[in-house]
Amino acid sequence: MPDFSATAIVDREGFDERLRRVPEAPGVYLWKDAQGKLLYVGKSKRLRDRMRSYFGAPRGLNEKTRRLVSRIADFDVIVTQSELEALLLEMNLIKQHRPPYNILLKDDKSYPYIKVTVQEEWPRVAWVRRVDKDGARYFGPYASAGSAYKALDTLNKLFAFRPTFTCSESWFKEHRRKGRPCTYYQMRRCLGPCVPGLVSKEEYRAAIEQVCQFLEGRTEAVVRSIRAQMEAAAEELNFERAAYLRDRITAIEKISERQQVLRTVETDQDVIAFAREEGSAVVQVLFVRGGKLINAETFPLQGSEGESDQALLSSFITQFYDSAPNIPPNLLLAEHVDEPMMIAAWLQQKAGQRVELVVPRRGEKKQLVEFAANNARQKLEELRQQWLNSEQRAVAGLAELRDLLDLPDMPRRIECYDISNTQGQQSVASMVVFERGEPRPSAYRRFKIRTVQGANDVASIAEVITRRFKRAAEALSTEEPDDPAAERRSATDEAEQRADLPPDQRAEAIEKWAELPDLVLIDGGRAQVNAAVAALAALGFERIPVVGVAKGPDRNRFDLVRPDQPEVIVLDRTSRALNLVQRVDEEAHRFAISYHRKLRSRAALASPLEEIAGIGPKRKKALLKAFGSLDALRRASVEEIAAVPGMTRKAAEQLKGML
Repeated sequence: MPDFSATAIVDREGFDERLRRVPEAPGVYLWKDAQGKLLYVGKSKRLRDRMRSYFGAPRGLNEKTRRLVSRIADFDVIVTQSELEALLLEMNLIKQHRPPYNILLKDDKSYPYIKVTVQEEWPRVAWVRRVDKDGARYFGPYASAGSAYKALDTLNKLFAFRPTFTCSESWFKEHRRKGRPCTYYQMRRCLGPCVPGLVSKEEYRAAIEQVCQFLEGRTEAVVRSIRAQMEAAAEELNFERAAYLRDRITAIEKISERQQVLRTVETDQDVIAFAREEGSAVVQVLFVRGGKLINAETFPLQGSEGESDQALLSSFITQFYDSAPNIPPNLLLAEHVDEPMMIAAWLQQKAGQRVELVVPRRGEKKQLVEFAANNARQKLEELRQQWLNSEQRAVAGLAELRDLLDLPDMPRRIECYDISNTQGQQSVASMVVFERGEPRPSAYRRFKIRTVQGANDVASIAEVITRRFKRAAEALSTEEPDDPAAERRSATDEAEQRADLPPDQRAEAIEKWAELPDLVLIDGGRAQVNAAVAALAALGFERIPVVGVAKGPDRNRFDLVRPDQPEVIVLDRTSRALNLVQRVDEEAHRFAISYHRKLRSRAALASPLEEIAGIGPKRKKALLKAFGSLDALRRASVEEIAAVPGMTRKAAEQLKGML
């Protein structure tokens, strides 16, 4: 019988009997804890042997695996037809559930890509976080939205396509109706496709094709094309345009020179290396296209502690290339991966071409790998310093806040609440969470104020605190609520949107409300603080300290208001506590006002359309998407309105008459 002494298994004989029935076949296994929460997803070509290996002598396991085994109480297995099918299933389960003991890409959002909408009449270039099969071309991924934005800005300066973030379809149609371009045209940051006659479709598409060639590393082809345009302009005595094209060529050649610092064979390849230290790891990817280094990105990993270099690299490759739109024929690796033939077969299946995994030992390819490894080590050191400095600042701020407020310990979790409305309309509240001095966006919540009429921040705070901690009381109670529907209605708007979730996911969402703060901050003065204290006391949470954050007489400082003290605490401008309180309070204000603006805009746009007969939800959505505002819709012609998907000529005439 395996050794289950270090686990959380209750019925060990029953567990062992289930383990004996696991087949010796390829598949995926899922370890779970006593509450049924998924801990780890693994794959194996011989499931039973792999799973039993976890329950041998503890000294044969690394520290991370011992921690995993100590929490194992249950398992599931999924048998597959092949090892490749098991690999695909493992990747999907890890991506869906993000188990805490698997190696994971640290950012749980999809990485940004540059999207070129070549399928549109007047293509756009933008960054997105999802790759769709919509006919567009995608390039990337990039490690952050910031790096994608910088790439877009450079591309726009070079090729003057439609401005990424300002030229929506409604904006484009508005300037076409006016017959004059926006200021981006005057700045030479747009070719002006919105105005007929400024640029032809062929010229604009040629510029978009140059964007794609540049992103593919084919800068020579781009330069040849622009040089031909420059010479043609010079022959036509259009010297101003010729000089503009000359400057573009110079800029592109400068970038190309930087790319050729690491010139290698004329092929497409990704170079992948990593650095790790004390449980932290980052992976550096160099994107080499056409023999040129066109981009380099660094990706942090989590859960790498105790894992081998081969396992780390295997996990990164399978997660990274799972959603990548382009996979080159060659991957240069710093280390061998687990099951290289299977991973190569999977990459080939995704890429539609042969993909070779190479670990170079000498020559220029080895230098490329070493270059990537050096960059990874440098980035890891930068991140370590950032984490260290951030942690030191947070600890100093929390310690100072503890002393100022006479708290028994440093507040590990801080919740801050703010109210936002416009003359009492569209009143909303925000709840932001900071843990150990750092924001935790996944725990943020937002509320629509339901029971308060007009601009009454005091009553609004009382409602929000009541709703939040009533949910906490229900989550902490061992009794089920008498009325599940009423229990759901007391949730925030985001929780209500989860009402259709499966029972296990809904239960997990409810359990999150059981996490109680060590300190509650209220954006407001003594009246708001007293309202929050009363609401907490009514629900049995009077032990949680409440402090108000007042901006001072001229709103030029942050004062702390305590319910049991008549004098406010004026935070010194140089104090760490001020820096922490200001960050928390401003984040709550930002989150509240962004939600309020969203609701206000939606109401301002939607309400007049809802009152017009014949304009249902689908037509309303299409009209708002096409024109963006009611004013733009009023200025539009019947023909432009009729051209909106779902609209007819008759409906457009009726709508125009009503407007």
